[in-house]
Amino acid sequence: MKLKPGFKEEYRRRHNELWPEVEKLLRENGISDYSIFFNEETDSLFAVEKIDERVAWKDLGKEQAIKNWWDHLADIMEVNPDNSPVVSKLEMVFHLE
Repeated sequence: MKLKPGFKEEYRRRHNELWPEVEKLLRENGISDYSIFFNEETDSLFAVEKIDERVAWKDLGKEQAIKNWWDHLADIMEVNPDNSPVVSKLEMVFHLE
């Protein structure tokens, strides 16, 4: 994901005030240990989350609370026409378990 330049602290502030309904949806769908990292040189965000595969994970982008959250962040991020964050897939080149 990518922030618009100069919005790192605003992005941090908004996530420190994560809406309870968004947190509930994440947890109910097996998402935990969720971290987002920021690259100062590129304004890129990198998210890492653990997903409990025993929980039936679904497309959370269809949930109204998530859509509202995307709308809340659209002014500070690069977004698609539906305000979902523009994301780039990354190729894993190393893993140690």
